[in-house]
Amino acid sequence: MFRLDHRVGVVTGGARGIGKAISKVLAKQGALVVVADMRFELAEQTAFEINASGGVALATYVDVTDIESVKKMAQKVREIYGPIDILVNNVGWDKMMLFSETDPDFWSKVIDINYRSVLNCVYVFMNDMIQKKRGRIVSIGSDAAKVGSSGESVYSGAKGAIISFSKTMARELARYNITVNVVCPGPTETPLVEEIKGENELGQKILGSIEKFIPLGRIGRPEDVAYAVAFLVSDEAEYITGQVLSVNGGLTMC
Repeated sequence: MFRLDHRVGVVTGGARGIGKAISKVLAKQGALVVVADMRFELAEQTAFEINASGGVALATYVDVTDIESVKKMAQKVREIYGPIDILVNNVGWDKMMLFSETDPDFWSKVIDINYRSVLNCVYVFMNDMIQKKRGRIVSIGSDAAKVGSSGESVYSGAKGAIISFSKTMARELARYNITVNVVCPGPTETPLVEEIKGENELGQKILGSIEKFIPLGRIGRPEDVAYAVAFLVSDEAEYITGQVLSVNGGLTMC
């Protein structure tokens, strides 16, 4: 089940953390994976690990906040693999602080990385799927978008925008047999979370104690999110679109 043989899948932010896990799981299921990231050396390492284990992966540089960079990356992918079948918008970034401590430059950075990146990538790649009359788009949101999260006001808003945008695109693209869904991780063991915890007392206070509130008794692992994505991009999930799936060990239930 959940085989993705010969499907071309682009994973943004695929070099580390959740993106790396998604890249590896999709490749294990037979997809031809494009590890797209600004951290090109890390992307190459992830692609090397996938290829060494019997999968097929290509590393490529992209700045997802710049639509011209996304177009350049897309052209490279099409030249090597052809039109894509799967787009996973995984790129994300935040710094935990109260809204009163932020400024407009910070707002712009958070919105560009977390939301504009999704607009850019969907805009550039959806025509591949429209031409094929089949496609899968999964964006990585956050439970912060669904229930709020102290210290993540702008991030929560940007991730909420992804949810609203994805529901609308699910309606617009359904006629082409393209599904659009969102996976919302709860706290997960990633380099970004560790960076946030180490930056200030607020991040340490909130993220450092959250495990005791998770019913399943542990922080999420990147693979937990990756398996959910693999299902949603598979043929077995062809009747699921416009949905938001939390992967959080029961921390929130909504």
